[in-house]
Amino acid sequence: MLFAHDTEVSLQSTAALVNTVPGASHSGEDELATPGQLAGLLDLWEFTGRRDGDDAELEAIRELRGRLRRLWTATEVDVVAEVNDMLEEAHAMPQLVRHDAWDWHLHATSADSALVSRIAVESSMAIVDLVRSGELSRLGLCAADDCDGVLVDLSRNRSKRFCDTGNCGNRVHVAAYRARLADRD
Repeated sequence: MLFAHDTEVSLQSTAALVNTVPGASHSGEDELATPGQLAGLLDLWEFTGRRDGDDAELEAIRELRGRLRRLWTATEVDVVAEVNDMLEEAHAMPQLVRHDAWDWHLHATSADSALVSRIAVESSMAIVDLVRSGELSRLGLCAADDCDGVLVDLSRNRSKRFCDTGNCGNRVHVAAYRARLADRD
């Protein structure tokens, strides 16, 4: 493990959220089009706290996706400015908590804060760890030509090249193999 468990989960869940935009998945559709799809994503990543489950909450999260996506391509200075803005907007106050199956970890909002604030703060706190440790390069874009997905490279040797949205690595490798076979003919 390179970072604290909650940091790694926050980074991965943020990438999963960002990758729900049209074009990041190979379905080409928005994978966060309904409150039910949002609930499924939150359940998958064991996101606790208040959920309104309405269209207003969904729209706020969809808007946050774009803001978070920009963190993958921004300069360090711009990442820091955006993260600081998100933390200030949410009135973040980091504290150690333990609940459910999770041992001690950081929360920086109350459980009854708006979902969009909690996601923005958790994502920001994870990015703070990357910036502080000089590891912002762990955020990357998928290397597949036909994919706009983002990735978090938590491998020791920094070798992750493809996102987790649609078997991009497998598709690229199969295409390369078929191209080599065609060259032999």
